[in-house]
Amino acid sequence: MDGILLRDAIISGSNLLTNRKNSIDELNVYPVPDGDTGTNMSMTARSAAVMLAGLKNPTVGEVAEIAASAMLRGSRGNSGVILSLFFRGISSALKDKSELTTALLIESLKQGVKETYGAVMKPTEGTILTVARLAFEKASTLQSKDPIEAFALILEAAKDALAKTPDMLPVLKKAGVVDSGGMGLVTLFEGMKAVFDGKGIVKLEETSQSASLISPAAESKAKINFNYCTEFIVNKTDSKNYLSLRAYLESIGDSVVVVEDDSIIKVHLHTNQPGNAIQEGLKFGWLTNMKIDNLRQQHDQKSHSASEFKKNKTYKAVDAKVPVGFVSVATGAGIVNLFKELGADAVVSGGQTMNPSTQNILTAIQSVGAKTVIVLPNNKNIIMASEQAAKLADREVVVVQTKSIPEGISALVSYDPDVGVKENIVSMTAAIGKVKTGLVTFAARDSFVEGKQISKDEVLGIKENKICITDKNINKACYRLIRKLVNSSSNILTIFYGKDISEEKANELLWNIRTKYADKVEINLINGGQSVYYYIISVE
Repeated sequence: MDGILLRDAIISGSNLLTNRKNSIDELNVYPVPDGDTGTNMSMTARSAAVMLAGLKNPTVGEVAEIAASAMLRGSRGNSGVILSLFFRGISSALKDKSELTTALLIESLKQGVKETYGAVMKPTEGTILTVARLAFEKASTLQSKDPIEAFALILEAAKDALAKTPDMLPVLKKAGVVDSGGMGLVTLFEGMKAVFDGKGIVKLEETSQSASLISPAAESKAKINFNYCTEFIVNKTDSKNYLSLRAYLESIGDSVVVVEDDSIIKVHLHTNQPGNAIQEGLKFGWLTNMKIDNLRQQHDQKSHSASEFKKNKTYKAVDAKVPVGFVSVATGAGIVNLFKELGADAVVSGGQTMNPSTQNILTAIQSVGAKTVIVLPNNKNIIMASEQAAKLADREVVVVQTKSIPEGISALVSYDPDVGVKENIVSMTAAIGKVKTGLVTFAARDSFVEGKQISKDEVLGIKENKICITDKNINKACYRLIRKLVNSSSNILTIFYGKDISEEKANELLWNIRTKYADKVEINLINGGQSVYYYIISVE
């Protein structure tokens, strides 16, 4: 199997994953509207497809390397990060390889499984991890010398593993579904197999679920923001940290891939300043394999306005005089403004329905010129992407594992500039444990959760990530939820109302709450402006 075939297979897998992302989203057990598995995995894989589309005559090692790097930076949600790590393991096994044999295929799956299990503190069986592992275990027994034939058997093993996931996770069995992450991986494999079988690249369906996404080749043409594809190899002359090289390159271009081993640094980027990129590379050693291609000429496009080609000015070098900076993830004008008022230097747009990518978070981190940057993900599905961004940054980064907006606010409020970073991390983590979060939203789909039938569009009250209330009336659901959250030890109740709630309706709720709790807790009502959640409730 050569690099061209592997390149087309990954693009095909990405396209099929995009075509089926909505049906994969439907497999999620909880019906809350969020950045679901199919959406996150398809957007992660799409990052690789776009990068691979313009690659000519690559080796399998180059395809795997570029796909892994693109997926890591484009990864969204926990499922997307896990998929990117799976491909990072594959890339490590295929490094510098020109062709893929059955033995290399087996080794690449082994390394992919190793990476994914190593990234999860408490691996849960019955998930995408299990599907990948059982597929590898089947692969390790194969005798076939044909990697395409071997891949077909690996896919069948993955399908068998997926069918068994409900028997491993009771929550899946109760809901009558298989694991959505596992289904995403199987779907990607199915799209890849279409190319291996000679059927060609799966085309994106022009339907409501994918019409907004054009083919990778067309997308790469439509979104050219920099003129020159620049590549070179740095033959290292010292042990200088290459992360500062990558950070600089990201400040003058995009599509940056920087890979290091013991003796060289391999660089790829799109930029308007290829000379500056080469000059920066010379600081790390002597150069070989220099190549500069004119992307605009290649794609025969009309010229864009000069504003599209301005240098990226978000990057800031570390200022030794600034000890700590903050990056927070949030959505809604009122909530974003509150984080900024409390000291957040950068706020990444995103949350439940659109998890930001690792690259989005990394860009925000590197726009904060502090010695240490503290990241507040404010969503359990954004923590892994934040941790991956921290590893890519050229400065010290600490991710405080906030899982909600109230936790993020509480952590930020507890920060004390007069003590060190370690002491603050301890106090911020302690503050998280003292806040309770309530959410009022709607059911995105019909479902059966924890023995209860839930209908689409029904109002849901969620306490600490568990659906505890269903209702027809939004304010009534919120009132009932607050009664479950507030107790004799509560001191502060804060209610953030969303963009779909009028000020009048929010004040009606406030009046009812004050009638019951005014003499028991301090009550605050804030126009958060958030989407998806009618109300976000914080109780401390």
